[in-house]
Amino acid sequence: MTKGTADLNRRAVLQGMGGLGAAAIVGSFLARPGAAHAAESLNYMCWEGYNAPGILDPFQKSKDVSISVDLITDSAGGFAKLAAGASRDFDLVSSDSPWIQRMGPAGFCRYLDDAEFAEQYAEFYPQFAAPFAPLQHDSKATGLPTRWGWVGPTVNTKFDTLETWSSYAPVFDSAYKDKICLLDWGDWPIMPLALYAGVNPYEELDDKALEEVRKVLRAAFKNTRAIVADLAIAQKGLIDGSFRALIGGGTYCTSALRMKGHDYIQSIVPEPKNGLKQGIIWMEATGLIDNGKNSQIAADFLKYIVSPDVAKQLAITEATCNLVPNAKAEALFSEQERKALQMDYMWTAWDNSQFHRVAPNIDDMLAIWQEELAAR
Repeated sequence: MTKGTADLNRRAVLQGMGGLGAAAIVGSFLARPGAAHAAESLNYMCWEGYNAPGILDPFQKSKDVSISVDLITDSAGGFAKLAAGASRDFDLVSSDSPWIQRMGPAGFCRYLDDAEFAEQYAEFYPQFAAPFAPLQHDSKATGLPTRWGWVGPTVNTKFDTLETWSSYAPVFDSAYKDKICLLDWGDWPIMPLALYAGVNPYEELDDKALEEVRKVLRAAFKNTRAIVADLAIAQKGLIDGSFRALIGGGTYCTSALRMKGHDYIQSIVPEPKNGLKQGIIWMEATGLIDNGKNSQIAADFLKYIVSPDVAKQLAITEATCNLVPNAKAEALFSEQERKALQMDYMWTAWDNSQFHRVAPNIDDMLAIWQEELAAR
């Protein structure tokens, strides 16, 4: 994959949790010279970034192992491939946390022994300490968290104030007509707008609630300048002021821009509305796959990928920059990197957000989105 818009293509379907079609899965082989003679091999399914040579090569050399990588471009499709039988061929996977958790009920998760990973848990922020509910199934851990961030309005403060975006109200304000960009990224723009409408999309929804989702999307479309799937286009419009805000992206859109000096671009979380938290925490995780081998090297790699030095590398990439759960890694970030990642704001965002998981009615909501988009 190329950078920029290609990375968007992965996020465009990144957490559209259902009904998004087959995955585009790109196979590649990454190994050090002479790796064909390595003592052991691992098969690793992951997002681009996790396969960086600076991450894989030191582990391959130190463990005398070769790592074969399948890059995925959407979580649901990667999971479908594993569930269809490819789990027998893989040792571990880095994907979005709901899909790592779902490996448990799907029957191909190699559960973690919390005692074996006690050292790793001890390095995490308290918010990610064991037992970490979003990655639990039947009181057992399905994986470890690796990267995270939040979804909320992404605002250019050269043209607007953060206070204005303490709620999603401007999306529907005639004063903002043709100044809003909705990101056409699966369920990501749907969830926050549903929350603004007073509907918790992470609960089972009846017909009345789904009709409220339809109404809020219709109203948003009516006031929106553009519905964009290309991250580079959305970011350009945000920087030049064509868009006052992007809806449906959050820190995944923001941090790389801030690293390049655009620190007037910020992603925030609106204030709770009628007791309903309006932000959303997204997270990626890495889990072991029960393929019958139960490789210790695979478990060692899981410990390695969440270690402070490696977590720091995983956090800052050219395409995107994200927070990591390892608290010890925080000391490794420069002041510029800390600022780019909005570390001074991260726990405010956490406290005012829902934690992203597979929504029971996501297929219904995605269908409504498409119907209203076609009628726009």
